[in-house]
This record gives sequence, structure tokens and C-alpha cells, in this order.
Amino acid sequence: MVMQPIAQLVANLASGVTTSRKLVEAAIARIEDTAGEGARAFIRFDPAPARAAADAMDALRKVGHAPGPLAGIPVAIKDLADVQGQLTTAGSVALADAAPARADAPVVARLRAAGLIPIGRTNMTEFAYSGLGLNPHYGTPSSPWDRASKRVPGGSSSGSGVAVADGMAAGALGTDTGGSCRIPAAFNGVAGYKPTARRVPTDGVVPLSMSLDSIGPLAPTVGCCRILDAVMAGEDASGAPAMQLSGARLFVPETTVLDGLDSHVAADFDRTLSVLSKAGARIMRGRFEPFERIPALVRKGGLSAAESYAWHRELLARQGNRYDPRVRARIMMGETQSAAEYIDLLTRRREAIAAHEQALAGYDAILSPTVPVVAPRIAACEPDAEYGRINLLVLRNTLMINVVDGCSIALPMHAAGAPPTSLMISGPAMADRRILALAAAVEDALALRTA
Repeated sequence: MVMQPIAQLVANLASGVTTSRKLVEAAIARIEDTAGEGARAFIRFDPAPARAAADAMDALRKVGHAPGPLAGIPVAIKDLADVQGQLTTAGSVALADAAPARADAPVVARLRAAGLIPIGRTNMTEFAYSGLGLNPHYGTPSSPWDRASKRVPGGSSSGSGVAVADGMAAGALGTDTGGSCRIPAAFNGVAGYKPTARRVPTDGVVPLSMSLDSIGPLAPTVGCCRILDAVMAGEDASGAPAMQLSGARLFVPETTVLDGLDSHVAADFDRTLSVLSKAGARIMRGRFEPFERIPALVRKGGLSAAESYAWHRELLARQGNRYDPRVRARIMMGETQSAAEYIDLLTRRREAIAAHEQALAGYDAILSPTVPVVAPRIAACEPDAEYGRINLLVLRNTLMINVVDGCSIALPMHAAGAPPTSLMISGPAMADRRILALAAAVEDALALRTA
């Protein structure tokens, strides 16, 4: 069961309807439920410090000295970000002998400064290198839909997606290099935001690709993501702009992102476009040349393989046999790239970014399905050949936005009780406020459709 939206929790805390201790206890109960996914969604779970922090926030709120309106709300931290005194394992066992973090990563420090309470460290694809969320070291949590069939949670922020979907936290920190916030959001029926990469500091976070990495929230709603994104980016969340769908100029690329949609995704996407059109949005479709550049930019693993290999090569020499073989193989693709090829990738990426910004000059956003399929069964992804094929398919749409340095949000577009499907709304770099405002309007329109 998803927690209430963060805005409602803020109101309930302010009015005394609830307390931080009650919120934290509810989260702990869901994590500890032996019938649930808590043991697989979290790598480390810290109930005692969370309870102490909740009591402190309640005491501060009573005397009017809470750090802010979000004080006392539990959040989960992806096991990629440093938390002072804790070991950052990045979903791996290869870092077991590393020293505990000497300080919080800046993004974690910002969450704490706002009074949010870290409830634990969430599971993830090892070293964030897959869109499926499978982890052979700590287990794989299953997404909430059709749980008896054990379907993939999406990666790499798998535990964060499941934690939010199951009400183990009001929101969660994720990272997104090729879709790692948006894919888990899509498969778990929640919202996930990939900001413009440079808006949120990545210091103190184990890197995958220094060129593509971004840090964003997963949360029950678009509004929740707006609140958490502002905290992570160090921005003022008040006065967030509103946007009307009437007159909004929206573009649906017919290049790649609509290929091979399964029946659930195709039907929900068509219905969503119909809802938005009836609300007054102007929807155009056509070829999108910037996306035609992407295949050349991801051959031989692209920037992710080159930059991850540079970070991992010494650790691989010492601990390579402890890596998930499928993750190790993807990282090792970077060894085959020459310096000239890497520099050429950087140049061609800059050209793709410029083309993307130019192509979007007349539009407010582009729309596409976040993922072309519903969550596949974990068992279907286990064979190496199928793992590779399904992983590339799942990452296909989201990765394009990282390559062109855009911002992008995933939000549910399915009816209640149906297989989760997700709409992706994307824009160019630094269009974050507009994209979040538009997404909020879209979310409202879709809610009316299913009301």
C-alpha cells in the first residue's frame, strides 16, 4: 500500500493528525512484514536511529523548531549514496572491505537538513548497471503487480521503487543514468523523476557514468517528486508554477520509442493521448531526428561502458570474481574503447544535445511510453541471452533522454488494478520546472479519467 502523498503527510503532521513516530513505525512495520518484500527491498535497515530521529522531530515540532514542513517524514536511500558511518556497497559484495563513509553525500545531507528521516538503504542492480533490477547478492524484490508471478522491479533503483510502492517510505532517493529512476517507477506503479543532471550534486555517490549520471526521487505522485526534487536540488519548492493542458504543445516521436509496444502499453498510451487532447493539449506526431543519432552513441557500451570501466578497472583486478558476471561483462565493454573513440563520443553527444534542444524549440514537452512492455517475470530474464535482450528493450526509451541531457518524469497511466504502465514526459536540459508542472497537470487529467 502506497503511503499518502507527501503534501498530505505534511498537513497531517502540522495539524497533529499524525506524528513522525507514527509514520516511521508504519514504515518499519511494512519493511519487517515477513509476507512482504522488505528483506529484499532493503540492504540495510535502521529502525533504532529512525525511531530516535522521529522522536526528535516530534519534540522539535511541539516547540515550533522543526527544521521545516517535511521534518519527520521517512525516506529511503539507494545503496549508491554515502551515509555517514555506513558502508556504501552499491548493491555489490566487491566493496565489502571498503571503509564506512566519512560524511553524508551532499544529496543525503540536504534530505536530512530538511528533516527527512533516512529509514534504510535500498537494494539495487549491482553498481547500477541494468534496467531490470536483478541482484544475485542480495536477492531481487518483486514488483507489486501480479506478485505471485514474481515480476522484475526495474533497475537500477529496484529497492527504491518497491519501497515506495509498498509504503515502506514516503519517497526514495534514486539515480538515473539510463532510466534507473523512471523504469522502477514504471514497473511499480509510482512516479520517478530524472532531473537535468547538473542540478543535483553527485559527490559521494558511486558513479556509473560521470557524463550521464543524475540523482532523482521516486515517490507516490508527481507532486511528491516535485517536493523531493526541490530538496535534492537545493531549490525553493514554494511558488512552483502551475500549467494548464489547454494549449500545451506536445510532441510524440515516431522514431523508435513506439516500436514493439505490448498491448497494455499501446492501449494505455493511446487512451492517455486522447485524454490530453480532450483537455485541450495540441499533440503532434512525427519523425524525431535527434533520436536517430542514439544508436551510434551507445555502440560498444557508449559512455557508460567507457566511464564505468575507468572507475572499476582496479577493483575488477582485485575483486572481479565477486561481481555479477552480467554486470562485469557490461563494464568490460569499456576496455575495448580507445581514447579517440571516447573523445568522438563526447563530441557527437554534444551535437545530439544541440539537435535535441533545437528540435524541441516549438514544443513544451515530448511524450512517449516510459517502457515498451509491462514488467516481465524475473524467471524469464534469468537466461543470459534473454537478460541482454530484455534489458536493452527496457532501457531503450529512457536512455535516449540521458544521452541528450534532458529532464524526464515517469508517471502511471494505467487504470486501477490493471498492469502498471507509464507515461514519460521529457524536455531539454534545465526545463525541469516546466516538465514537473506539466506532469502535475497530466496527472490530474488522468486521475479524472479513472475517478
